[in-house]
Amino acid sequence: MISFVLSLVVLLVGFLVYGRVVDKIFGPDDRTTPAIAINDGVDCVPMKPWKAFLVQLLNIAGTGPIFGALMGACFGPVVFLWIVFGSILGGAVHDYMCGMISSRHEGHSIAELSGVYLGNVARWVMRAFSVVLLVLCGTVFVNSPAALIADLTPEFLNVNFWVVVILLYYVLATLLPIDKVIGRLYPIFGIILIAMAVSVIGGITLGGYTIPEISLKNLHPDGMPIWPFMFVTVACGAISGFHATQSPMVAKCITHEKYGRNVFYGAMIAEAVIALIWAAAGVAFYGTTQMLNEALTARGQSGVVYDICVKMLGPAGGVLAIVGVVVCPITSGDTAFRSARLILSESTNLNQKSIRNRLIITLPLLTAGAILTRLDFNVLWRYFSWSNQTLAMIALWVATSYLLRENKYRFGSLLTACPAVFMVGVVTTYIMMAKEGFSLSAGIAYPVGICVAVIFACIYGVQLSRSLKEKGTQNLH
Repeated sequence: MISFVLSLVVLLVGFLVYGRVVDKIFGPDDRTTPAIAINDGVDCVPMKPWKAFLVQLLNIAGTGPIFGALMGACFGPVVFLWIVFGSILGGAVHDYMCGMISSRHEGHSIAELSGVYLGNVARWVMRAFSVVLLVLCGTVFVNSPAALIADLTPEFLNVNFWVVVILLYYVLATLLPIDKVIGRLYPIFGIILIAMAVSVIGGITLGGYTIPEISLKNLHPDGMPIWPFMFVTVACGAISGFHATQSPMVAKCITHEKYGRNVFYGAMIAEAVIALIWAAAGVAFYGTTQMLNEALTARGQSGVVYDICVKMLGPAGGVLAIVGVVVCPITSGDTAFRSARLILSESTNLNQKSIRNRLIITLPLLTAGAILTRLDFNVLWRYFSWSNQTLAMIALWVATSYLLRENKYRFGSLLTACPAVFMVGVVTTYIMMAKEGFSLSAGIAYPVGICVAVIFACIYGVQLSRSLKEKGTQNLH
């Protein structure tokens, strides 16, 4: 329990101290944001800071910090370290930079920002990569809530029926102005997500459950190595490329750059707190990682969440669990498709003020999602997980390039370059070892991952050296 409390304290200190460092290096100013300058009534709409925070939290969170944390808890309390330091040093920096840089570029997507700072080839690669990731994400978050609702409703209302209902909702959420559906419902659901996490930690404390102390020992019952699998399994609670597609959406709605630290960096820290609570709950409730892993295999993530809430919190917990595992994934899926629409609109130059143009993009996207729902959920999730962390790595390099090019604090680029190099090692090693990748042994995958990370670090070092020389030359003049 001491380790858990200390972890919460470190997250708070990280927000107050490291968050301010990141904010200072970026340098928010009084320039006009897209919400004010564009204000198209559809995507660029002014939003109060507290509402923008809750919308951002639910956009990036959903069931990610719940499901991922529970699966990550199978490695043991070592997962606490990844959630805490991954979010402070990586995830929150990633989300903040993606949102703030987007705000300075008329709310453009991470794909367009890649073109500005990494070149035109990167723009087209990221356009394709981002849209595929978002469609996969939207599809993943159709199946799980549809299955749970089907279990709770009469037999004739089967999974296929609820898949159609959810997809129809996605059409509305993707098409309508952001303040009509998302802006009104998300703050409510964001509060529910927070209440759910607070209730669970209360249930752990009052129920006499024991949260184990942090240990570096790998306790995964299947012997799955911590590196790189834990760093991909726990994405949304630490660092997630999906957030790079969501932050620009809220960047279109903030009314002043000074709100960026609370909205973007703060929402990621709040998500990390939620992930930390659920990781602790998984191990505390089941007692051992072996029993937690068996429960996840037998009941699935949704079933485990339901069991924890009902047995810890009674009937009220059951209601919270149902709301959480139904509403949260749906609210990740709808913004995934909305982000995909925005990326494609930038690629095709289709003005999104016209509902006709929105339909032209939205309907094919949701048709693709409907087709993908027929595939195996576990296969979709594995490819989504790797793609997700790869996108995070690319987004961090975009932010690094921005800081090298635009910022007076050239060494400030280390804030994004260090986690970027780390994520290069993670995604390279993962695709080398994973069965959906090359299925190579650790003896081969580890050296390859290290070598690729070193190469990227050297490339960054060269760029930093050039940037410092250019700055020195400018000072001479």
